[in-house]
Amino acid sequence: MTLAFTICSVNYLAQARTLGDSLQQTNPDWQFVIGLVDDLKTANLPAHLLPAYSMLEVTTLGIPDFAGMCARYDITELNTAVKPFFIDYFFQSSPRPDSVIYFDPDIIVFQPLTRLTAALETNSLVVTPHTIAPTPDWEMPNEQHHLNTGIFNLGFIGLRNDPTAQQFVDWWQKRLTYECRIDLCEGLFVDQHWVNFAPIYHDNVLIEKHKGYNVAYWNIHERLLAEQDGNWVVKDPEGGDTVPLQFFHYSGYGVQKPGDISKYQTRYTFNQRPDLVPLFQLYHNRLLQNGNDAYRAYPCVYIKPATVLYYTSIRRLLNVPVQKLAEWVS
Repeated sequence: MTLAFTICSVNYLAQARTLGDSLQQTNPDWQFVIGLVDDLKTANLPAHLLPAYSMLEVTTLGIPDFAGMCARYDITELNTAVKPFFIDYFFQSSPRPDSVIYFDPDIIVFQPLTRLTAALETNSLVVTPHTIAPTPDWEMPNEQHHLNTGIFNLGFIGLRNDPTAQQFVDWWQKRLTYECRIDLCEGLFVDQHWVNFAPIYHDNVLIEKHKGYNVAYWNIHERLLAEQDGNWVVKDPEGGDTVPLQFFHYSGYGVQKPGDISKYQTRYTFNQRPDLVPLFQLYHNRLLQNGNDAYRAYPCVYIKPATVLYYTSIRRLLNVPVQKLAEWVS
């Protein structure tokens, strides 16, 4: 059995529902779970905003020092820091899944992921690099940005439920409890830099370079998108093979700014990349249909901005590791 999941707070449930809808259409035999970093009782969502998919609230996991993580992290850091804890929970659940696959909520899956399922029969981990070809200029993002944020994009990771993956997850949990921060000066960008070590520390780690995987603003200089006979495909700008689009990652796209491909990139506009326009119109419409405007009004119950600012300011002033600061404060 394959279990796919995402993680979000209530404000991102439109994205999670859109991901779930795409998985239900393309991979209906998979189990899909929304890991919720929020409190449903506090949110008190009306019935029409409750997703049709299973939701697992983060407090169910029993994460050690979860309260401290809430104090130390902002909403992005917290939602990424709990990722290995959710994976570990699913690894131990019953019925025991053969593999666990994580997708960021702002992803649409376009194909049955048979290639991925086959890869997880022999590989313990499957990860995708941000880019597999040199960036053409110094617009954002370029290779220096990827050095700052990590070689691999952790909006996706596939794990076979085996001892190697379990060893990796155990190690990842320890690192993210205190060091899942956006702090480029200290070489940290949430959960991503840590995974640079995965293919070094462990065997059976597949670095998946298929151009249909995890297509996003950071690699569209390598890939042209087109719809053929009702299916999306990825074309090589240099004239190489055309492959089916497996899943697209709409990172940094917001319904409130529909004219921007991503708030994190400066390389392309939609006028320069008309091939992307229908793909983003599709996503825009699905988010609106799934209640994006309503969900955005709900703040995450676990994030206290003043407390996060306190931790960050004091840590930088004293120049001490976050773990040491947490010990002092407690």
